[in-house]
Parts: sequence; structure tokens; C-alpha cells
Amino acid sequence: MRSKQILTIALGVLGATAALSLAQAPPAGQRTGPGVQASQDSKEPAVLAGCKTPPPARGGGRGRAGAPARGPAAPAAARDSTSTAIPGVIAAGEQWKEVWEVDGNNADGMIGTRDGGLLLAQNDKSEVVKLDKHGKPSVAYTGTNTGGALSMSSKGVLFLNNRGLNPDVIELAPRRRTFANRYKGDPLDCLGGVLNDLSADSKGGVYFTTGKLYYADPKGVVTQYGGDNIRTNGIILSPDEKTLYVTNGASLTAFDVQPDGALTNQREFVKLPGGAGDGSTVDSTGRIYVSSNPGVQVISPDGKYLGLIPTPRDIISLAFSGPGKKTLYAVSRDGAQNKDWIISIATVAQGYKGRAK
Repeated sequence: MRSKQILTIALGVLGATAALSLAQAPPAGQRTGPGVQASQDSKEPAVLAGCKTPPPARGGGRGRAGAPARGPAAPAAARDSTSTAIPGVIAAGEQWKEVWEVDGNNADGMIGTRDGGLLLAQNDKSEVVKLDKHGKPSVAYTGTNTGGALSMSSKGVLFLNNRGLNPDVIELAPRRRTFANRYKGDPLDCLGGVLNDLSADSKGGVYFTTGKLYYADPKGVVTQYGGDNIRTNGIILSPDEKTLYVTNGASLTAFDVQPDGALTNQREFVKLPGGAGDGSTVDSTGRIYVSSNPGVQVISPDGKYLGLIPTPRDIISLAFSGPGKKTLYAVSRDGAQNKDWIISIATVAQGYKGRAK
């Protein structure tokens, strides 16, 4: 009898705790703070009301929290992802291996580290996680503002895109500071898109995407390139930094990089028959690797489509790391399960060692 009374009391306490949690949860439309993207922050309308230049409709990309809800989808089933040979890139019969799994939107915009590990931006937790070469996680940086993507220059300067209210590009190392947070006098909220991806150059500047394309020069002054006829997401500099590549829907767009970081000669570099691209990386020979729903699309430095490395699930980010930088890593995201995976596959190609990605 006493055990039943204890059980009844325990259930009552649990019920009261659950009710209190529900009562403390912010109502829909009243979310704010780190871990909440600017487009979903209840304080964002007040910021946008002060824009000198009203923002256009928000764009998508890996920031993607602003997309309309479609109801729960069935979890994505793993598919056959055995590689076929791409000469100089990957041998036939290679398989992806699962390295790490995390709940939430907590793995994106990754880069390799010199010891063969990875750094990953965590949107929901507002942290940066280090995965060592064995896949063991540890927290490398805390207190970001909904950090979404990382880039490190060839000189070792580490940058991060913050996606929360009052988004900005920050330098995390060697010193921590705000690098760029305004465009033509407006906060970056007024650009109207999520800060998606970025690529740091050796001059001290950073290229970044929001659905459009921008360059923050070494002084943090932001300039737009590509106009409104481009739909960017992933971005990567060539190893020699003479060419900048951005995904543009189902194609890859290239620009020539000038000595001051300015961009000229916008052109379609290659069609992506595997579908719209997301993140990207390069190898030591200058080949470009683009993530997409069916897998990794590989392009030669002269714009020839070389083939697809299929993946077990849709992927969003790419980076080379591991021993000799001959392992390709990808972030696989399942929105239905609200879960991210880091997966890896051995390659013949070697990632570019002069830069983290």
C-alpha cells in the first residue's frame, strides 16, 4: 500500500514538473536569444523596422529555419552509398563510416584541423565543437550567437558566421572580436537572409553568403557582388585564391579574385546534374567538391563534371581532414529526426594542406 502511495506522489511531482516546464516555455512567436536564428527571433521585427534599406524576402540555405513548416516528414532511410571509381579522387567500393551523431541543428560549416580532427559550428547550442581524429567531441568555443559556419585562413585566423539576432561575422582566434556586422550603415539583419557559409582569404578578408554574395574586407567593410541574379549557399576559394566558387542552385558560379579581394568575371562554371549544391571544399589539385542531396559532386579545376560520390543520406557540409588529409567528411542532416551525423570516407585525393578547408 505504501509503495502505491509513493508511486502516486512521484507521478504527481513529475506531472507538476512537466506542467511547470510547459508554463515556462516561451509561447510561439516569443523566442529570442542565442540558439534562435534571427528570422525566428521575436525581436527581429523591431530591428528590421529600423533598416534604411528594407530587406527583401528571406532566402533559404542551411540557415533554413525560416522555411515554412510542412508538417513532420518520415525519417530519411539510409540508401546504398558504395562508391564507384573517379580517377584520382576515390576508388571503387569505398563506404561511408559514421563518426559522430548529435541531436538538434548542431553540426555545420565544418573545417579540418591540423591534427586530423574537425571543428563544427553548433547552431542550437551556440558553441563550437572539436572532434578529434577518433571522433571524440569536446567544446572548443562557447558563447557564440547561433554560430552557423566556420572558416580559417591560410594564416590561421578563425572566423564564424553568427545567425542570431544582430548577426555578424566574428573572429574567434587568435583574438575574439566582431569582424563585420554592418552593410551600408544597416545591421546585417537588413540583408534579409541567413548568414550561410564563408571563406576566409589570406589578405584578412572574408567572403560570405546569405542567398547573395558579400565580401568583408580586412577592415570589415562589406561589399556585395553578383547582384540579385544569383542564389548562393556554399562558398570556397581555390587553393591559389585566384578564383571564388559559389553554389548557385543547380550550378556552380565562379568569379575572378582581384588583388584587393574584389570579384570580377562572374560566370557559370559548371552545371550540377546531381541537383542544387550546398557546402563545398577543394583538394590539393584544385578540384571542387559540392554537397547535395544525392551526395558529393566532384568538378575539375577546368570546369569538367567528374562524377558523384553517393552518400547514405542528404548532406550539407564538406571538409577534408584525417591522416594525410585523405579523408572526406560530410555533415548529414535529418530534419524529421532533428539530428545530425558526421560521416567519413577514404579518398585517393588529398585535401589542400595550405588551408583548413
